[in-house]
Amino acid sequence: MIRFDRQVQMLAVGTAVLAGFVDAIGFVESTGFFVSFMTGNSTRLAVGLAEWQHAALVAGAIIAVFVTGVVAGSLVGARAGVRRAPAVLLCVALLLGIASLLRLQSDGWSAILCLAFAMGVVNAAIEGRDGSVVGVTYMTGTLVQMGQKIANALRGEGDRRWLHHLGLWAGLAGGAVLGARAVLWSPPLAYMAAVAFAAMLALRAGWIVRQPR
Repeated sequence: MIRFDRQVQMLAVGTAVLAGFVDAIGFVESTGFFVSFMTGNSTRLAVGLAEWQHAALVAGAIIAVFVTGVVAGSLVGARAGVRRAPAVLLCVALLLGIASLLRLQSDGWSAILCLAFAMGVVNAAIEGRDGSVVGVTYMTGTLVQMGQKIANALRGEGDRRWLHHLGLWAGLAGGAVLGARAVLWSPPLAYMAAVAFAAMLALRAGWIVRQPR
């Protein structure tokens, strides 16, 4: 996060909010699986295999779809060049729209897999000038970096750059709270809210791209 300018940092936090929001929708709708947090699904896959449970197949399918989404998003981003962020986020909005339609047709698992594909795609959205990419759907590495920078600050080395990592984590966690509340209240509206938010992020990313550097 610290390698990006402030506008891109805020876009990354917004994208993390979206990831948390969608992950909470998927978690509630699937009764315990994740559509963006693949570490959790990997544990569910392993435990399911050990216990010969059907959950292993479900977790494995979601992981495979997510990885396919990462590949697709990376290809779209590479093709879009400097317009990487708006192009990828627009694809995410379209995929979330498809998931909403599937959910309205009561095709729950197809909708969940579409959410997982979209969350794979969204990881390709934020790229810095040095080619580094921010993974916005997983926070373990972010929390580790935050802890390391806090330790540096306590030793009198470094600065307050750990706050950037805290902001990214807080964005995902806050988005998850909102997503959980929304899907428990009205699943169709929760899906549509995710589409609208992704579209807003795409527009914001397009505005950032047009600004002089």
